[in-house]
Amino acid sequence: MELTLAPLSWRGLLLAASLLTYWNSPATAQVTLEAVPPDVAEGANVLLQVHNLTEKSLVFYWYKGKVENPSNEITRFVVSTSTTILGPAHSGRETIYHNGSLLFQNVTQNDTGTYLLHMILENFDNEKASVQFHVHQPLSKPRITTNNSNPMEGEDSVALTCEPKTQKTTYLWRINNQSLSEDDRLKLSEDNTTLTLFTVVRTDTGPYECETRNLVSDSRSDPFTLNITYGPDVPIISPSNTHFQTRTNLSLSCHTASNPPAQYSWSVNGELRASSQELFILNISTNNSGSYTCLVYNSVTGLNRTTVKNITVLEAVTLPIIQVINTTVKELESVNLTCSSEDTGISIRWLFNGQSLALKGRMKLSNNNSTLSIDPVRREDSGEYQCEVSNPVSTKRSNPIQLDIIADPTLGSSGLSVGAIAGIVVGSVAGVALIAALVYFLYFRKTGRGTDQRDLTEHKPSASNHNLGPSDNSPNKVDEVTYSILDFTARQPKPTASATPSPRATEAVYSEVKKK
Repeated sequence: MELTLAPLSWRGLLLAASLLTYWNSPATAQVTLEAVPPDVAEGANVLLQVHNLTEKSLVFYWYKGKVENPSNEITRFVVSTSTTILGPAHSGRETIYHNGSLLFQNVTQNDTGTYLLHMILENFDNEKASVQFHVHQPLSKPRITTNNSNPMEGEDSVALTCEPKTQKTTYLWRINNQSLSEDDRLKLSEDNTTLTLFTVVRTDTGPYECETRNLVSDSRSDPFTLNITYGPDVPIISPSNTHFQTRTNLSLSCHTASNPPAQYSWSVNGELRASSQELFILNISTNNSGSYTCLVYNSVTGLNRTTVKNITVLEAVTLPIIQVINTTVKELESVNLTCSSEDTGISIRWLFNGQSLALKGRMKLSNNNSTLSIDPVRREDSGEYQCEVSNPVSTKRSNPIQLDIIADPTLGSSGLSVGAIAGIVVGSVAGVALIAALVYFLYFRKTGRGTDQRDLTEHKPSASNHNLGPSDNSPNKVDEVTYSILDFTARQPKPTASATPSPRATEAVYSEVKKK
């Protein structure tokens, strides 16, 4: 049997060739599209860029939308002739490049959407890819509004709103140029567009700022300040003095914290004197003493506060005088100095040689310090004495008086009598003599023992005259012991008439002499 091969037609050859080409062609990368940027502000530009284009293309077609529709064709580009053909959907803002990329200029929100690229390759294959981008409207400058333009401290709550509200927008808040930190009195709404302040205080004034952000822009509001009404606080009267001198001018001022500013009025001893912040009285006298009241009032909060100052107007003190019986006083006598003044309610202090007097044990002051007593006086008390009188508004110092102390001839330069000095001298001499005797005694006790032993040996009786025991050669020989008594008497110098006699110092010293 013979196998016959039928001739292949030209169509079959083309099909076989195409299949072989398909089976043997290497895998190629997929063409992708990218929108740069994918989110763009209205009025900006965006480029639809083609990537991984490995095969040579013959024609590029761009359509608006996900499907090919002749009415949605924007433009096409024929590579072989570098010809651009505009489609029905072309707006005049699109430009196609030789690599198929498409540029949009001055985009609008209507440009948001999906775009389809259809490519015819050199081998007549068709390849399609799509991409999308979003056009966002740039954020306008936000503003802050409030539900209460004049909240009252401690009474009202306030809601601040950042406007306008837009989709896909982030809202941020700042207080006093610091990022917002929520606490018990601050709360943000879920979308952060509204900030609520519970029970406002005066420090919540601000300024406040809100900031809006989206994918393409950001903007910040102008600073917003709350007008918080408060006060008045308890007023303060100045100066702080409560005593003033007659024949001077009295000027008082009242201050308080308040928004809006408080209204002021003054009353003296219950009688209205002025409707102002300052009170001024010329040439005051003691009759101007009394109770001064400052009243402050806030017409918005409806609150008022008062402060009372009790003022005393005093005469200036007069010049005091020191009275003394005698300014020349003998040593060891006493003296009384009296500060005489016509004023009452005064304080008195004493000065010695221009310095504040430091009281010694010999000095005493009377209950009101008006009399200074020195008993007894010493020569160091000589000098100038002054007294100073004062009240809360004035001080006067007396003319100085010179107090002279006459030295007592019976006293030494130290102020002691001759008898006392003599007693001290005699006592000192007696003490020295006693110490010398003690030293002599101790020396004799140390050195006298050897001398006594030699003396006793020289005067020892002979054996022929005093043979009362065994001889030296006797086996029963015993030691001979001789005792002598020394009487040492230390006599003190004769005491002086003023000194107390010292007892006689006598001691018996025993000296033991042993002989073997």
